[in-house]
Amino acid sequence: MAVNATPEYEKAEARYRQAVTDAEKLDALEEMLRLVPKHKASEKVQSDLKRKISALKKEQASGKGAAATVVDPYTIVRSGAAQVAVVGLPNTGKSSILAAVTEAKVKVESYPYSTTLPVPGMWEWQDVRFQLVDTPPLSGEHVEAGLVNLLRRAGAILVAVDASSPESLDQIDRTLAILAGKRADLFNCPAVQIPADAPLGRPGLIAVTHADAVGDGEIATLGELAGTDLALCGVDCTTGAGFDRLAETLWRLLHLIRVYTRIPGHKGELTDPFTLPVGSTVDDLARAIHRDLPDKIKFARIWGTGRHDGQQVHRTEVLADRDIVELHE
Repeated sequence: MAVNATPEYEKAEARYRQAVTDAEKLDALEEMLRLVPKHKASEKVQSDLKRKISALKKEQASGKGAAATVVDPYTIVRSGAAQVAVVGLPNTGKSSILAAVTEAKVKVESYPYSTTLPVPGMWEWQDVRFQLVDTPPLSGEHVEAGLVNLLRRAGAILVAVDASSPESLDQIDRTLAILAGKRADLFNCPAVQIPADAPLGRPGLIAVTHADAVGDGEIATLGELAGTDLALCGVDCTTGAGFDRLAETLWRLLHLIRVYTRIPGHKGELTDPFTLPVGSTVDDLARAIHRDLPDKIKFARIWGTGRHDGQQVHRTEVLADRDIVELHE
C-alpha cells in the first residue's frame, strides 16, 4: 500500500489480521480508517475499509455474526483523549487509582480479585480527559483473550504496584513478564517510536501506590532493581499526591497536543480542546471537526508560541500544544 502508512496504522492492520471475533475485526478496521493518511493515493484503501466496516455492522445487525449474539465485556468504546488500561497483580491498588481520580463505581476491597470485569472511568486532568479502564487482576495462570485485546487497543498501559508490599519488586517483574508473554511489551516512549520488531508493544508506565509509605529515593531504587526504564510515579490514593506527575508522564507517552478553536470575530475560550497526535496540521484539525471541512477552508489564523497573534497560515501548518486556531472558509 503506497500511502505512507504510519507505524500505528500498521499495528492496527496487524490486529485486524489476528482478530478472531467480529467485534475485534470491527474495532481494528475503525482504527485503521482513523489512522490511514487522507490523500488521493489512499482513496481506494479508505473505500475498502469503509466497505468492510459497513459489511460487518450489517452482519451484526442481522444477527448472523458471532458478535451479534455474544457481548464482549472487554470491548469498551474509547472516550476522551485516550484509553488507558490499568493493570496489575491482585491487591496492588488498581481500583484505588480509579476511585481517586474518577467517579467510576469500582470495588476497593482488601481481598484479591474483587474486580471481575473491566470498569471504565474518566479522569479529568487540567483540560484533558483520559479514559482509565480498571481490569481484572493478572495472574500467571490465565489471561482472558478479551483482556489481551483491550491492552493492545489501549493508547497506553498503566501498571499498578504496591510500595507498602514486601513483594513490590516481584510485582513489577511478574506483571511485565505476564504482559510480555502476551506480546504486550511496554515501552517508555510514544507508540510511533516503538521498535518495528515489537508491533504489539504499547507505551507504559508504573504507578506506585501507597507512595506515602516510602520515599522518592526508594521508588527510584525499585525501578533500578527491576531493571526497567519505565517511569515510576509514586501516588497516594488517599491524599491525591503524585497524580499530577503521573498525568504529565502519561501525556508525554500519549504524544498528543491540545488545540483550541474559535469562531472568527470571537474570543476563544480555552476549554474543551481537540486532542490530536503530535505533528498534526491545520488540515487534520479541520478533519477532526468534520470530515468535509478540509475541502472548505481557505486559510487559518493561529495564536500560539512562536507566532504573531492571529498569524495567517496555510492548511499544512503544523500545530503546537495549546494553539488557538481560527478556521476561515
